[in-house]
Amino acid sequence: MDLGISGKRALVLAASRGLGLGIAKALAAEGCHVLICGRTEDKLKANVEAIRASGGKADYVVADLADAHFVDQMLQAVHHTLGGIDILVNNTGGPTPGTVEDMDAEKLYNFFQSMVVRVITLTNALAPLMKTQGFGRILTVASSGVFEPIPNLALSNTLRGALAGWNKTLSAELASYGVTANMILPGRIHTDRIDELDGANAKKQGKSLDEVRAASVKSIPAQRLGRVEEFASAAAFLCSGPASYITGTMLRVDGGAAKSI
Repeated sequence: MDLGISGKRALVLAASRGLGLGIAKALAAEGCHVLICGRTEDKLKANVEAIRASGGKADYVVADLADAHFVDQMLQAVHHTLGGIDILVNNTGGPTPGTVEDMDAEKLYNFFQSMVVRVITLTNALAPLMKTQGFGRILTVASSGVFEPIPNLALSNTLRGALAGWNKTLSAELASYGVTANMILPGRIHTDRIDELDGANAKKQGKSLDEVRAASVKSIPAQRLGRVEEFASAAAFLCSGPASYITGTMLRVDGGAAKSI
């Protein structure tokens, strides 16, 4: 299928590794000019070089979602590097594992700023450009915890749930302008983040990493972890031309793991 986004300009947040990088590669493969951001310059540089070596067009900017100047920095990069915006992929690093009792006020505030406030503020700044040109794709990466809260991820369940309500409201406000706003919810996609969470759960449960991983895979109907490329392909479709009538949705990419309808 021709996704119809060749030549489109895409900003992908938190794309130095994992799901963000996977989405950036998928969009670049479809002909988008991709601008990726993250905190580690050597990783970003290597990612851009790899995308270019594959025939894609990519640039990077070093930026941290925890920085109060993050949004201004992104707006300047979009203007100077992309010359505008067609696709915005809101992706953030996940917060530290823990229970509800572990959510002290300072930790909650800091992660709320980086995972919710910066995402909403950046989107609000870029959406008018999309409205003016009559085309835009806003895709927010969240978590399957939006549907079924994940044990020991209280912060993530709380903050990503807030984004779900925001996205649905946003989608209705932008739909008549040709701008879509969707969320994509990864289940157990094999990334460094999954390895980190499994390690934390193994420590908490007093089990080995292999035991925790085996139990996790057993609970997934597909009987395996997902691949980043599979997730990224679904994300690229939601950013595409043919997906123009899909908005306000949350797409689960989880191998059938969610028990809810």
